[in-house]
Amino acid sequence: MAVPKKKTSKSRKNMRRSHDSLTAPAASVCPQCKSPKLSHRACASCGTYKGREVVKTEEI
Repeated sequence: MAVPKKKTSKSRKNMRRSHDSLTAPAASVCPQCKSPKLSHRACASCGTYKGREVVKTEEI
């Protein structure tokens, strides 16, 4: 079984983990209802995409 010859330093360990952080998804603003939405997806609140209604939503 392979066993490390030397202890991995904190610096080397942290440099290896530098790309493991999570990033928040970029949100854009819906031009119809001004609510935040994910880009390239239909708006969850009004159901429009590129100026057209693609998802039927119930009016309250």
